[in-house]
Amino acid sequence: MTATTTLRPTATPAPAPTPAKGTAGSARDLLLSAIAPASWGTTYVVTATLLPEHRPMLAATLRALPAGLILLAFVRRLPRGDWWWKTAVLGTLNFGAFFPLLFFAASRLPGGDAATLGSVQPLAVAGFSTLILRQPPARAVLGAAVAGTGGVALMTLTAKARIDALGVAAMLTATALMALAVVLGRRWGRPAGATPLTLAAWQLVFGGLVLAPMTLASEGLPATLTAKNIAGFAYIGVVGTAAAYTLWFRGIERLAPTSLSLLSLANPMVATIAGFVVLDQALTAPQAAGFAVALGALVAGQTLAARKPYGGNRQVTDR
Repeated sequence: MTATTTLRPTATPAPAPTPAKGTAGSARDLLLSAIAPASWGTTYVVTATLLPEHRPMLAATLRALPAGLILLAFVRRLPRGDWWWKTAVLGTLNFGAFFPLLFFAASRLPGGDAATLGSVQPLAVAGFSTLILRQPPARAVLGAAVAGTGGVALMTLTAKARIDALGVAAMLTATALMALAVVLGRRWGRPAGATPLTLAAWQLVFGGLVLAPMTLASEGLPATLTAKNIAGFAYIGVVGTAAAYTLWFRGIERLAPTSLSLLSLANPMVATIAGFVVLDQALTAPQAAGFAVALGALVAGQTLAARKPYGGNRQVTDR
């Protein structure tokens, strides 16, 4: 027998059993969710300074599988029923396909190009929300998303930016896959009694199992890993993956999809700051202006999104 309960969220949807209430609860959800893309913004610096070169599949696998196994040992719960195939779909979208496409794009594109292409995620989420959830975002929110992409372009693109068709295709595909995962995650909710940590564990393990054979076939195992490499993998596995995706999945069920995806603008913003602080990269006037535009778009988008109640249904099911 299958028991299904349909929850109808208000302007600030919250997971059972303890909903977040009022502006303070909504602000807390936004801040916690923003930690995820902010931590992802540090991945570029970590990759450049700590990880072995020319090992995109190894980086993807070691980012997903160890973190997933650690979380799975902690939650001690496996999917049941429909959640086996739902986990397979979401794990592939979020990790099994997204990670290798992301690292492939990063290997062929300058960071600015990749960041600008990735910043179209709010627009992709808006499209999938309209098609799948029948919840089109307000035009003003779409305007904020477009402005955010423009700000990221100012912040990251340089005169030396080059067009690599394969890199562009990989980054746009990765962005679309993650956007679809956000919307499907909102539509499917989570099993009764499961937590965002549980969802992160399941999806990371499945995504890692998809990535492992591809890594062995394409790159093989490294001869050695230095202490610096291990520190880098530990950081992106624990902070940039296990903790970050747990907070991201929490945000999926508490925030409207477009509102959540606008937070992804924090990724290139943090990447720019990290490059300036850690890598001694110059911060030009156009970059500073782009940072201000992206930050303004992020704040404006969240303010405008809060004025339009999100009416999508979310199911918490035992299946």
